[in-house]
Amino acid sequence: MISSRFPIDGDRLRRDIEDNAQFGAVPTDEGRGRTVLPGTKPNQRAREHLVERMIVAGLDVTVDVVGNIVGTWFPEECNQTAAPVAVGSHLDSVPSGGIFDGPLGVYAGLEAVRALQEAGATPARPIQVVSFTGEEGTRFADGVLGSSVAAGLTETETALEHTDDGETLRDALREIGFHGEGRLNASDWHAWLELHVEQSDRLEEMGVTAGVVTTIAGTTRLHGTVEGTADHTGTMSMADRTDALAAASEVVLAVERAARTAAERTGTTVATVGELSVDPDVVNVVPGEVEFSIDVRDVEKSVIDRLVTRAEETLQALETDRGVETTLDRPYDVQPAEMAATCRTALHEAGQSLGIETADVHSGAGHDTMQVATVTDTGLLFAPSAGGHSHNPLERTDWHDCAVTTSLLTDALYTLASGEDTDHR
Repeated sequence: MISSRFPIDGDRLRRDIEDNAQFGAVPTDEGRGRTVLPGTKPNQRAREHLVERMIVAGLDVTVDVVGNIVGTWFPEECNQTAAPVAVGSHLDSVPSGGIFDGPLGVYAGLEAVRALQEAGATPARPIQVVSFTGEEGTRFADGVLGSSVAAGLTETETALEHTDDGETLRDALREIGFHGEGRLNASDWHAWLELHVEQSDRLEEMGVTAGVVTTIAGTTRLHGTVEGTADHTGTMSMADRTDALAAASEVVLAVERAARTAAERTGTTVATVGELSVDPDVVNVVPGEVEFSIDVRDVEKSVIDRLVTRAEETLQALETDRGVETTLDRPYDVQPAEMAATCRTALHEAGQSLGIETADVHSGAGHDTMQVATVTDTGLLFAPSAGGHSHNPLERTDWHDCAVTTSLLTDALYTLASGEDTDHR
């Protein structure tokens, strides 16, 4: 283990993550997987276990109205009314996801507090360890649900009325015992830090243990339809068809071409048509209607907007050229988020003091941090993902890398918790 003024217990951190991995565990041929959807029994057990671990560490635990869990440490002689520094991530997963995405950040935050306590550190500010509700977007919302409420971007009542399979978030939280009171307000924080697995192989290729994120890419999701005419495949001539799927395939290819062209310049642009629903979806019927979704991401909002415009232009051309009718909605639009210089500096300087090489990287994936960044200073730290795998049981971060990045997080957390007040946005 590296030499640190606040030594962390890597074995304890590993036990925490492995204990959490048992909740919602799924059988796999290789790796370790879990399915922990918000408001389910596995989610309940994961939450209860975290609360127990927080209480053992002497934290004051609260749960807000949308289920965000907060454990607060008030160091001796700290100013209990000072703006806290917060650290954490999320416990929910995608179906058959990995064991590190989210839990590493939550339990690294808890381990950082324990390390500070055991070293007798006395930061000037309270420190809060946070687990946000519904980051992955598998139920009730498209993602970052709890953090969007904490940042004031989504009203609590709106969030609670989100439904999944006829069940509201409010009822689901009540069922598992995590429908709390009040609203966690991220704008009250002096700063926020999150440690997360990279979900890419850049750090591994560079041979660097820690990535300090400069910008989190913005994400726009489009939902559209292409409506043609369903006909018999044997009797309707090729010249007289209005094939919705053939038309939609042009959308898929146009989005890919536009993203590839943009990426040649930016190096950060990605766009994906990830969903297609064909009606009637029968082998001997010309497709009459197609629903599709497009996911567009980049660190520049203007690039995202250009790709959206390209999709709109493609649909307009299809109406003229193929005689189809189309729609396109933009229900999900998260702006790119720049990380605060104060937090990035604290992370880089922590790496220098610990002898850990750090590298500036951007994040193509969305995180709770991007919501929090709208109201206070934020920093996002990446640990390497072996082979770049994530959102599946092959997701793995070496336990040594987990410990090293947690040590770096701890050092930066102490720096920020000892700092003066700054003006937030």
